[in-house]
Amino acid sequence: MKLNTPLPMRRGGTLEGVEIAYETWGTLTAARDNAILIFTGLSPSAHAASSLEDSSPGWWEDMVGPGRPIDSNRFYVICVNSLGSVFGSTNPSSLNPRTGQPHRLTFPVLTIEDIARGGYEVMRGLGVERLASVIGPSLGGMTVLAFAAQFPDSSRSLISISAAARSTPFAIALRSLQREIIRKDPEWNEGNYAHGAGPVSGQRLARKLGMITYRSAKEWQLRFGRERAPQEHKPGNPFGIDFEVESYLENHATKFTGHFDPNAYLYLSRAMDLFDLADHGGGSVCEALAYFKTERALIIGVETDLLFPLEQQQELADGLRGSGHQVEFARLASLQGHDSFLVDMDRFRPVIGDFLKVC
Repeated sequence: MKLNTPLPMRRGGTLEGVEIAYETWGTLTAARDNAILIFTGLSPSAHAASSLEDSSPGWWEDMVGPGRPIDSNRFYVICVNSLGSVFGSTNPSSLNPRTGQPHRLTFPVLTIEDIARGGYEVMRGLGVERLASVIGPSLGGMTVLAFAAQFPDSSRSLISISAAARSTPFAIALRSLQREIIRKDPEWNEGNYAHGAGPVSGQRLARKLGMITYRSAKEWQLRFGRERAPQEHKPGNPFGIDFEVESYLENHATKFTGHFDPNAYLYLSRAMDLFDLADHGGGSVCEALAYFKTERALIIGVETDLLFPLEQQQELADGLRGSGHQVEFARLASLQGHDSFLVDMDRFRPVIGDFLKVC
């Protein structure tokens, strides 16, 4: 969807000719009251599930679709690709209509609030004034909070998954190191790399570090132990891959590199660090949550999450309850850490499905 007017950015500047990619499933009712808006994590596209238009499996295939927890037989489901991301939405590699050149580092500072506004514009462009629910995991869960803070009358309920009102110093430090690894790669060239080129080595290493933090140490132990990788060392390389866990990280890093723009990764990562819900409540998270007008909320946390520990979801649930909201708080014992919402469907499906049954 191309926006008709320039988009003002929260931290200054505007974007012209903004496009937000999205996909939909199901049918909007005549009353236009059955829409669900999904915000993604840092790296997924808007393709949350397969459809007649695109039969390839989506990143939340087991969650979205006919008869699934986010049931497209009941709901009109909208998933947006985040502003700043590379899968069809305006991002740092997009052409600046003023110059005809890629934005690169002239792209304005990106915030979670800007991403939320992009989703709001899509929702309104599709003729929806109020959602049945707004849902998101990780970066998307933060975006749900920003959406509810900025557009309090726009959804009857919300589901925030493995997210928080603000990032901890631990999470900020990890993402800061990832960004530095990318920027220290000579091929980054202050962001001025050619399309399809760039800091491949730096991006691979940053992705490996990210993958380590997305899962739990217990899962690594049970899944890999000290299993040896089948491949042999190349001659003259005493520090090649010896262990299966090393091979796993290498495969994931190689898969990621080349299809996600490094500058976009930097901007989105930084947006997570900059977000603080207290900015919407006079410096207080509780005051910000008191402004929410959603009737119901589901907050989900995972016991093994390193990036967004369970006490951060507890803070959200307690704050919403304290301001009179109807809140369900699910503490899940998933083994897979922060990435559990992508893989532990046996735990996530019933919690989300049961909450949405009464929407």
